[in-house]
Amino acid sequence: MKVTILLICSCLAWEGLGKPQFPDQEKDPLFWNTWAQRTLKNALTLQKLNQNTAKNLILFLGDGMGIPTVTAARILKGQLSRQSGEETQLEMDNFPFVALSKTYNTNAQVADSAGTATAFLCGVKANEGTVGVSAAAVRSQCNSTQGNEVTSILRWAKEAGKSVGIVTTTRVNHATPSAAYAHCVDRDWYSDGEMPAEAVQAGCKDIARQLFENIPNIDVIMGGGRKYMFPKNQSDVEYPGEMKHFGTRIDRRNLVEEWNNRMKNKNANYVWNKKELLSLNPNSVDYLLGLFEPGDLPYDLERNNETDPSLTEMVEVAIKILKKNPSGFYLLVEGGRIDHGHHDGKAKQALHEAVEMDRAIGHAGLMTSIYDTMTVVTADHSHMFNFGGYTPRGNTIFGLNSILSDVDQKPFTAILYGNGPGFKVVNGLRENISTLGYGENNYKAQSAVPLSMETHGGEDVAVFAKGPMAHLLHGVHEQNYIPHVMAYAACIGQNRDHCMSSSGASSLSAALPSLTALLTLIRLLC
Repeated sequence: MKVTILLICSCLAWEGLGKPQFPDQEKDPLFWNTWAQRTLKNALTLQKLNQNTAKNLILFLGDGMGIPTVTAARILKGQLSRQSGEETQLEMDNFPFVALSKTYNTNAQVADSAGTATAFLCGVKANEGTVGVSAAAVRSQCNSTQGNEVTSILRWAKEAGKSVGIVTTTRVNHATPSAAYAHCVDRDWYSDGEMPAEAVQAGCKDIARQLFENIPNIDVIMGGGRKYMFPKNQSDVEYPGEMKHFGTRIDRRNLVEEWNNRMKNKNANYVWNKKELLSLNPNSVDYLLGLFEPGDLPYDLERNNETDPSLTEMVEVAIKILKKNPSGFYLLVEGGRIDHGHHDGKAKQALHEAVEMDRAIGHAGLMTSIYDTMTVVTADHSHMFNFGGYTPRGNTIFGLNSILSDVDQKPFTAILYGNGPGFKVVNGLRENISTLGYGENNYKAQSAVPLSMETHGGEDVAVFAKGPMAHLLHGVHEQNYIPHVMAYAACIGQNRDHCMSSSGASSLSAALPSLTALLTLIRLLC
């Protein structure tokens, strides 16, 4: 009863403020008309398409970042800056071209991250749970691997002479990054310690091993997954007393040591903490292996600022190293723990991960140019996450609705999940969340169906694009279309014929910004 009275009072207080609170300028039609006209003028400039050849390619992949997550992250970003949030713009919101991607796997209506990664990296749709192999391969059947391997855009870029990199907040051998270099019928074969003995005996390789053997000399690798690189029961350098972080390799190989030995004459560095990473001079580093945790990196809200680099910090170092190559680079960046937050029903963790990825996108934009760098931002799949309920403008994204349920007379948060661990019944009734810390970092939002882990969503996801040939990402596409567009923009892989016929024009077009800057400098000096 006391809780109900408090909620009614809070609603009355809202009413007493004179209805919705928003900036006075928004009451004037001139504000909206001026904004729309400015947007229109910007849109008209897009009629002149950027058909340069892309020297650099960057793919930002928000794992599990469905459209509701994008919208909620936008609001959170604004509210972190003391704005109401709805009118805020994410970095990806400013990309001029937007499409939708159909995420289903060949054998799944609602996709997993392995089959989708094969699509947006290798250009072919695949079965759930498999990476870097076609749909002819069957999950967990080792003998279905050979002959069904498919190559990724990272390999296409490397073979074209570009530098290549992988940056992730998950394990570097997790589903998304592994599709860039591995051919594996089971995404969970992180090391030989996670593989069935018969698969090892049949000659199938674990994913960690493939990271170092399949594509020689990947220039930059950063993320977690340290324990999969070391012999079983070898203690971890950061957590020496915790057995769960010990090495997992049954073959007793030390893949980090092998990498160091192989790269010792190549300006290569292995680092395992933020201090080591940020102490590097990128100008003197050509190859970098950074493994910052035994498993996944911690959520950004829980990150130790002294020992664990942020996604933005990793991206900055990666681009500084990769951009030294005059032929350009390909960089895969994964905000991988958005997905984990949602699976746990922890919307606050998931949305802060999305906001951090947005920071990384903005920082990458400052370090590159739209004239020669194609940047794509997308997701592999969505989640059973949503928010709603007629909340007022500026309502904290993690807060309560301004009304009670008219069925059970209890409060509910704006954020809810269709299924997941947040389902709870007390005395046969829905739990009264007003007594809980629903604003806490690890609060599990209520769900309609009880599951120990929340599931993916099956709807289309957004694709944001800018830079050369970004206009080719428009409308609704199959997810495997994405790497074909990026390859076409950069003249790599199977998309080279158009470059041969217009190489002179494309080279001149790409050089124009530099020529303009040079002429300006000459005029100033004279």
